[in-house]
Amino acid sequence: MSDETKVTEELTQAQTAEEVPETVQAAAEEAAEDAAQAAEEAVTEAPVESMADYEAELNASLKQIHEGDVLTGTVIGVTDTEVTLDLKYYTEGVIRVEDFTDDPNFNVKEEVHIGDEISATVVRRDGGQGQIMLSRKEANDVLAWDRLQTLMDKQTIIKTKVAGVVKAGVVVYVEGIRGFVPASKLSLNYVENLEEWLGKDIELRVITVDEEDKKLVLSAKEILREREAEEKKARISNVEVGLVTEGTVESLQPYGAFINLGNGLSGLVHVSQISEKRIKSPSAVLKVGDKVKVKVIAVKDGKLSLSMKALQDVTAEEIQEETIELPQSEGVSTNLGALFAKLKL
Repeated sequence: MSDETKVTEELTQAQTAEEVPETVQAAAEEAAEDAAQAAEEAVTEAPVESMADYEAELNASLKQIHEGDVLTGTVIGVTDTEVTLDLKYYTEGVIRVEDFTDDPNFNVKEEVHIGDEISATVVRRDGGQGQIMLSRKEANDVLAWDRLQTLMDKQTIIKTKVAGVVKAGVVVYVEGIRGFVPASKLSLNYVENLEEWLGKDIELRVITVDEEDKKLVLSAKEILREREAEEKKARISNVEVGLVTEGTVESLQPYGAFINLGNGLSGLVHVSQISEKRIKSPSAVLKVGDKVKVKVIAVKDGKLSLSMKALQDVTAEEIQEETIELPQSEGVSTNLGALFAKLKL
């Protein structure tokens, strides 16, 4: 390599070494400018917080709380012995389990959850550790009766558990209030042993709310009747006109007989459909407990119309249409004239 060529390469390398730092520096400056611009835009878009944004929280935390006040808070803690509420106040509220409800079957961990909103009455402003002591039972005396009235007005179905048995019925608790279900309202059938209902989960409707006399009465019977009617309607809708079946006479009325067809179904045989003969009353030919065959002649509005006469008419038609075949044999004439000729008068 000549001295001239060597000098040229050294100059080129030196020039490249000078250009590289300049390129890196330019890129770094550009990145810094982009970051500064992004930060400026973020500051511009972010809302500017002020004391006005926290005014509601500040006012709530500074409000005066007195014994007897009804406060609503959000559940933030549940233990076996107490429920802790966030009252949006400088301190928390605490409800002891014994101040929650009178229901002996109440399980705080099963029925109270984080995030639930609960209203309770202030019973003490300092529980010894700075918390506000509350009672849901006392709040219920103010609020629960209004909720119970709403439940009755809306015919709401309530799911609860039988907590006790008394002479004429059972005891339940709804909204923390002791309620009574008469034995006659527990089932569609006669209830013989009330003890069998203790601890059972049942569905009820409120039928009486009397805050003045602290009287709450509930019933399961109406719900059971409605469901029975729906089930019966569904079964009837599957019955086809023309069906022939057997049933039992379950009652007699001047206008006809009600026939029990089994599976919760019954239908009416009108007096005109009992017999081909004209009868004054169903009791002239039927009595309760008789087994009879009937034909479904109509299904309308969830009711079955039945007929015994229709089966008698069919039998008569079959007899009239039946032909008698005489035996064919040698020496025996089947001629009608010959038959008459052999008759001796």
